[in-house]
Amino acid sequence: MITLNGEPVAAIGSVADLLGRRLGYPAPSGVAVALNGEVLPRAQWPATPLADGDVVEVVTAVQGG
Repeated sequence: MITLNGEPVAAIGSVADLLGRRLGYPAPSGVAVALNGEVLPRAQWPATPLADGDVVEVVTAVQGG
């Protein structure tokens, strides 16, 4: 079990797999991911496996005025 934006989620696979299931694949631009408090570059998403206890925060940039 991992925590995704404060909610417990069962996750198997990589960060990219998780985002693909949640946001569609490929993830839209303007999305940033922190894994266990560290920003994870987009290029590393496919190669970064998720493990029990991981904390993932996903934020989406929103333009406003």
